[in-house]
Amino acid sequence: MKFLIDECLHTSLVAVANDNGHDGFHVNWLGLSGEKDWDLMPRIVAEDYTFVTNNARDFRKLYSRQDVHAGLIIIVPQVVPALQRELFELILQEIAGGDELLNEVLEISIEDDEAVLTRYSLPTT
Repeated sequence: MKFLIDECLHTSLVAVANDNGHDGFHVNWLGLSGEKDWDLMPRIVAEDYTFVTNNARDFRKLYSRQDVHAGLIIIVPQVVPALQRELFELILQEIAGGDELLNEVLEISIEDDEAVLTRYSLPTT
C-alpha cells in the first residue's frame, strides 16, 4: 500500500510504513504542508494514497463525497509520536496480507488503555 501521512501526525510514521513493506510519504515532504484539506483530496485520490490522519471530522466528510478511494486511516487520539507509531503499527498488522481498504475507513482509538479498531465503509453503500 501507499500511505500519505497528514501533517498533524509525526513524520516518523513514514518509517513505520516503509519498515512494514509499504510506501510511506509525509505531506510536509511533498511540499503540501499548510494545504487546505479539500485541496489535498484530488492528489490523494489521483495518486491512490491511503491517507493517515487524526483529523477525523473533516476527512470523513471529504471521503464521503468520493466514489472510489484507497482508504482512510484515522488515529483518533492526539498522542505523542511514540504512541502514534505504536497505533499505526497495530493498524498495519490489521491489514497485513494485502487486505485492501478500498472505500473503507479504519479508525484506531484508545478505550480503557486498550487499542480499539473500527472498520467501516465510506461512502456508505
